[in-house]
Amino acid sequence: MGSGRNHRRVAIIGGGISGLAAAFRIRELAAAREFPLEAALFEKGPTLGRALATISEDQFVIETGADSFLSEKPWALELAKRLGLEPELIGTDERFRKTCVVRAGRLVEIPEGFTLLAPTKFLPVFKSPLFSLPGKLRMAFEPLIPARRGGSDESLASFVTRRLGRGVLDRVAQPLAGGIYTADPAALSLMATMPRFIEMERRYGSLFKGLRAASRNRPVQSRGTSGARWSLFLSFRGGMRTLVEALATRLGECVRMRTAVAGLARPGGGGGGWRVGMADGVEFDADAVVVATPAYDAARLLRPHDVELARLLGEIRYSSAASVNIAYRAADLPRPPESFGFVVPVKERRKIIACTFSSVKFPHRAPEGAVLMRAFLGGTLQAEMMGLEDAAMVAAAREEIAALLGGGAEPILAHVQRWPEQMPQYAVGHLDRVAQIERHAATLPGLALAGAAYRGVGVPDCVHSGEQAAEAVLNYLQTRT
Repeated sequence: MGSGRNHRRVAIIGGGISGLAAAFRIRELAAAREFPLEAALFEKGPTLGRALATISEDQFVIETGADSFLSEKPWALELAKRLGLEPELIGTDERFRKTCVVRAGRLVEIPEGFTLLAPTKFLPVFKSPLFSLPGKLRMAFEPLIPARRGGSDESLASFVTRRLGRGVLDRVAQPLAGGIYTADPAALSLMATMPRFIEMERRYGSLFKGLRAASRNRPVQSRGTSGARWSLFLSFRGGMRTLVEALATRLGECVRMRTAVAGLARPGGGGGGWRVGMADGVEFDADAVVVATPAYDAARLLRPHDVELARLLGEIRYSSAASVNIAYRAADLPRPPESFGFVVPVKERRKIIACTFSSVKFPHRAPEGAVLMRAFLGGTLQAEMMGLEDAAMVAAAREEIAALLGGGAEPILAHVQRWPEQMPQYAVGHLDRVAQIERHAATLPGLALAGAAYRGVGVPDCVHSGEQAAEAVLNYLQTRT
């Protein structure tokens, strides 16, 4: 394919952050290599960026999806810098850099030095009301637990229970997994989500010893925190939408909105390129294609070309969740937020799985005298909440916030955003499945896959996935020139 043209053509299917990063990177690289190339990005919806969706309203900066990205993984930060967005970057407010967990109707701070799954210090754990006395004693025995042999995958629940006991699973690991992955820890792959804990067990024989070693190398300003490494999270003054808008501006006319891809054909046979067929009957002939859609859409598009590839893609399940942004007058909250938010263990039997205090976590998210927060509902363990109407979701969030923070005043604003089948679930064995997917995809010349379904759900992971797909496609095209 490509006869009659003096340049190559690439189709990118999907306008989420992975697709946008792929389109930008392939144009960036093609220009640097002086390789004539036309890229076209097809997005079926009316907006780009999917989960990077910011609303600006009455001096509020409202994030309906991802509110930040991790700078420890460099790809999103590097992309922001290449786009000239470095002056727009903001960090979290260090005064409130802590996370809480709901226990018996109260917000209890995760003990100092507790990093996601395990502690680096035992004294704060023993002083904390978060864990029972038997749970604390079980945790103290962690350095004496033998390391697991063998390299097979393990669920998060199995790993945490084996090394630290059921108390840590119920009170910290499960709610954090729910907040990050909207997942069931009994099904969640540790290898695909938190591999560094596996490496710590292998290298040090103990998480406590491994985390202590890591903490000695950590910058001083990030010590003394609890929960996630908040100092490593960044956003933009105008919200995460800033990144999407910058990419859209740079990509310009190569972005084609409201253009649903109905199918992919290979009119030239094994090495003859791809024909992208649209729902309206229009076709686009390409020398290569990047499929940056959810796995279930990729399965549909690729089934005619590799049934086994489609089956493997279809095995990646997704969960649904909703975010409810609510703002209150600060004076109406008897107990004002003094942390970045809280997570809710499923055993607490509440209607939300987590809540972020947006205007505490980042500056300039709410006008003076107001507090903006965001509650999350649904996920794998509370899927029934997705059946509620929007008004009922707002009522559920208000009820829980009133119970935990006090007060019951009318909010200044409330906004519901549903994310149906948005979060891929990395089941035990996920990386083996992804390796099989990649082997099958490699047999289809000029095809690359990208997105959250494969090797990371965070914004940096998605950017990296898109950029890797772009580099692979361009390298393929250059070998055929």
